[in-house]
Amino acid sequence: MKTHLYSVMSELGAGTRGSSLGLEALQIASLKYDRPFFHLRPVKQIETENHRLYRPTQEDHAKYLDGISMMYERIERELGSALEEKDHLPCVIAADHSNAGGTIAALKRAYPKSRLGVIWVDAHADLHSPFTSPSGHVHGMPLGSALGEDNLENQQNEPGEEAIWHWNEMKGKTPRVRPEDIFFLGVRDTEAPEDKLMEKHHIPNLTVDQCRELGMPTAAEKALNHLKDCDIIHLSFDVDSLDPIVSVGTGTPVDEGYTEEEARELLLHLVTDQRLAAFEMVEINPLLDMNGNSMAEAAFRILKPVVEKIEAQSP
Repeated sequence: MKTHLYSVMSELGAGTRGSSLGLEALQIASLKYDRPFFHLRPVKQIETENHRLYRPTQEDHAKYLDGISMMYERIERELGSALEEKDHLPCVIAADHSNAGGTIAALKRAYPKSRLGVIWVDAHADLHSPFTSPSGHVHGMPLGSALGEDNLENQQNEPGEEAIWHWNEMKGKTPRVRPEDIFFLGVRDTEAPEDKLMEKHHIPNLTVDQCRELGMPTAAEKALNHLKDCDIIHLSFDVDSLDPIVSVGTGTPVDEGYTEEEARELLLHLVTDQRLAAFEMVEINPLLDMNGNSMAEAAFRILKPVVEKIEAQSP
């Protein structure tokens, strides 16, 4: 299988600065472990709107949503056009997780008649909307947008008209993913509106401890079997799913996460599924890494075998 690497270094959705340097940190890590890796796999970079960070956001409940809405459209257009060729599998390296909503939109553009399943390996559920988010950071909303879910039953905020307009643009005309076609792995830090949405739609979550008890191959199979009726699968990996001992350079670390070895084993089993349509790695922030470049080095030690595993498989 041929892979193409895509970079989306937009960090408008994060609460801390620095994830826009994630790709460069990975490239520096590659010099230590596999110098030709990025030479052999040139990265297509999608332009960002990060210049907007130098002026105040206009909406506290959905910060920089105007720019993120623009990024959704740009990712959908550029990545979607590439996907329509259907001759490669995109591996997306993104700054903050808000960009995943654009990746999902791109997949639905390229495969409009296909049922899309999403495996979300993350410490967070990212099911918020401007109506429920306690922080207003949009990297907590990509799955909410993909579901087309305002979650008004659990509304906490009163976003302004402009924010609602941009949010509706991001959701699209119809939901891109059904709630029954989402599977969480490692989620352990959620707020009440997300919990109630997960309960309402019976969205499964295998905790890190449950994955360890089952073994990573069995945990992967449970996720894939849950999505047995899906035609294509998107696999999104947030490095904060790792334990903070490993995820020393990410914006929202959460205790009791995966080890590097566990995450690598889990992902290597997940990417063997022939329905995989895209893989994504997000939230590497070298400015928060007090141990040199250790976060990106761990992430690269995960990325390299995952990409090679995908490439070794038949189309």
